Amino acid sequence: MIELTKSLATIQTNMKAKKSSYNSFGKYYFRKSEDILEAIKPFLLEHKVYVTVSEQIVATDPVPTMLSTATISNGTDAIHATALVGVDLNQKGMQTAQQFGAASTYGKKYALGNLFLIDDTEDADAGNKHGTVDKLKAKAAVAKVAITADQMKKAVEYLKAGGDITAINKKYKLTTLQENELVKSTVKSQIKLNGQRDDITKA
Repeated sequence: MIELTKSLATIQTNMKAKKSSYNSFGKYYFRKSEDILEAIKPFLLEHKVYVTVSEQIVATDPVPTMLSTATISNGTDAIHATALVGVDLNQKGMQTAQQFGAASTYGKKYALGNLFLIDDTEDADAGNKHGTVDKLKAKAAVAKVAITADQMKKAVEYLKAGGDITAINKKYKLTTLQENELVKSTVKSQIKLNGQRDDITKA
């Protein structure tokens, strides 16, 4: 186990997973599970380890809940990290398979992130170049405005793509009804719903 722990620590320290996707609503870049997997691959043969991601349904009420487990192993010992995600069966415009696929993608991404110590907290200002502290204070001081119907649609898409509802709350004045609608869109918590299920069994 000591050797595997050393290998994992080395990978955690040296691995750089790029953020290849851009969210136009939040104006920031974010990473997908594919980005993490691509970053891991160069280390596998060097350290004689392999990585797998598995998942299972651990609850069905009140919503189906999936447990994703990312594992690194040298064939003898193994270290695991997990992530839980609920499946939103009420998501409009998606078939059941897509709803489960979206939850699966999200769970795998964060299980891998937990294993390799990747902080994937999404910040609406991430990737932006900031000026002075005064400029940041001035930006924060801008009064919030009521969100329009068109902006509401974009906000929902932003959340589907991996955005944070906090960023929307900071920018717009929301009614309780609007906030509840947006909360429903965060069940999958910040993933890009492309309807594709990455079938990850081994990096």
